[in-house]
Amino acid sequence: MTTAEPPRRRISARVRILLWLLVVMAVALTAVAATTRSVLLRDVDHRVGRLLAQETGEFTNFVKEGVDPHTGERFTDPEPLLRLFLSRQYADPDEELLGLIGRQGRGPAKKEQSREPRIDHPLAGDPASLKAVFDSPDATGTLDRPGGEVRWAKAVIEAGPGHPEAAFVVAFHPAGERAKADSVFTMLLAISGVALLMTTGIGWVVAGRILKPVRLVRATAAQLTEQDLTQRIPVQGHDDVAALAETFNGMLDRLERAFAAQREFVDDAGHELRTPITIVRGHLELMDTATDNAAEREETVRIVTEELDRMSRMVEDLLLLAKAERPDFVTPGPVQLAELTADVFVKARALGERDWHLAEVADTEARLDAQRITQAMVQLAQNAVQHTVPGQRVGIGSRLRDGDIELYVADSGPGVQPQDAAVIFERFRRGTARRGSRSTGAGLGLAIVKAIAEGHGGRVELRPTDGGGATFVLVRPQQEGAARP
Repeated sequence: MTTAEPPRRRISARVRILLWLLVVMAVALTAVAATTRSVLLRDVDHRVGRLLAQETGEFTNFVKEGVDPHTGERFTDPEPLLRLFLSRQYADPDEELLGLIGRQGRGPAKKEQSREPRIDHPLAGDPASLKAVFDSPDATGTLDRPGGEVRWAKAVIEAGPGHPEAAFVVAFHPAGERAKADSVFTMLLAISGVALLMTTGIGWVVAGRILKPVRLVRATAAQLTEQDLTQRIPVQGHDDVAALAETFNGMLDRLERAFAAQREFVDDAGHELRTPITIVRGHLELMDTATDNAAEREETVRIVTEELDRMSRMVEDLLLLAKAERPDFVTPGPVQLAELTADVFVKARALGERDWHLAEVADTEARLDAQRITQAMVQLAQNAVQHTVPGQRVGIGSRLRDGDIELYVADSGPGVQPQDAAVIFERFRRGTARRGSRSTGAGLGLAIVKAIAEGHGGRVELRPTDGGGATFVLVRPQQEGAARP
């Protein structure tokens, strides 16, 4: 026994859009904050490097050019040189300026500094670190101490004989500058959080406005029924969503027309079929009450057979019109128009005693469905027979005119009344005025001709015949795909 899976909870498009927007913005804002922090830290490193180089460079110049103010001579002892230089310097808040004087094998014995440092864990108060800097063979370096990292640079003083080793040291504590960069990073993250909150509210409102037509499409589709296709979506703006609403409204227009045509078609078909069914039923009931009269029985069978034949033809015509909606309704192939026209003329002559004429033929090749074209032309010839009397002229022909292929049937009957010309090609419509002898058709013949013409990318036209009458013309562009609207 299988259990039905619980329905999945749907996430609305509005929520999905907002979530994607928040994810993208969060990633972007985090990347901006991290990049800003990285740039600030790199700027701190570059600035510290320039500061160290500047301080050591100034001291080196002082060693080369400075003189003892008491003697007016160059310094020979490093201690008064360091004391004089440091007395003239003012260190930055995170900077230490130190003078180290060494003693043999035991590191610095004395130190001088510009002033009392304003640092929590100064290098001057860390003898082990001072010794490491003083003994290092490098001119610059970094110390990782428990009290914090220190960037340093030193300039060694070349002392004369009898004087101890000495060095000028610049030490910088970057923790404060890096803390500022971290503070900026934290502030950017806070601003990004506020921006995300604002984006959430604004994005929710904007997404709702953008998706409003989509919700209207959904609501309208839910309200549509076969009996009510009148709902439409109000179109606002000129964006893609407005285009979607216009497309949906166009689809509803086509559906409404299609359903209306279907209902009209069913009503007309029911009306047309009801008449022969009523006739058949009435005559069968009459035959049942007059079983002893052979003549009446024979007449009843004849009438019933005619009506059944008429219903059979009507059903076949309806099936043919139903197939006209399929893409394979016609299968064009190369056809010689002269041969096709001659074949139609031969078949049409058997429809009735008329003055048949093969008016003209087009000596060219075209891509047509020969069977469907023959069916349409024979139908037009049958229509001409029904609306003429024996001996009247009926012409059949084909020609090329203005780049179009035309196949036509021209009769010399009474013609078509103006009020009928607009409706005779519709299903079950034979016009308000008959133009000749009684017709036994259901009003589907010319609709079939129209369907065949449109299936070839062409059309059917009604034109007057010279001298009186009606000419029905199948028009198809000679070049493939050049159908006219």
